[in-house]
Amino acid sequence: MKFNYITLAIVTVAVVSAVVHFWGPPWSAQRIAGLAVAIPCCVLLGIARVQLGRAFSVRARATTLVTTGIYSRIRNPIYVFGSPAIMGLALWANMPSIWPVFLPVIPMQIYRAHLEAKVLEQHFGTAYLDYKRGT
Repeated sequence: MKFNYITLAIVTVAVVSAVVHFWGPPWSAQRIAGLAVAIPCCVLLGIARVQLGRAFSVRARATTLVTTGIYSRIRNPIYVFGSPAIMGLALWANMPSIWPVFLPVIPMQIYRAHLEAKVLEQHFGTAYLDYKRGT
């Protein structure tokens, strides 16, 4: 759990720094829409990361099958909420020009989700397949 707190602290400092840096420009519909997307996505992303606990890894590996909390409804919430959070923050920061650079990340996340699914199915078998059917 210590790693989760460190990760959460780093992300919190980064978000607060971004807020302080980009707070000044005039508010527009674009900036409001960006925050409307980014805030809930960042909150849900943080919750998903904490709920994943020590099962989190950069490479696909199977240590624990997390099926509670957000994971009881969404199989890959970090991927689902991560991309819209970044895109919303880019809108809020008035930097939509980074979208074309970021868009290739989405197919990469889909590919990673497929790799993770294979690893989890190999390790957890029918338990994972039952979980997969329910999410």
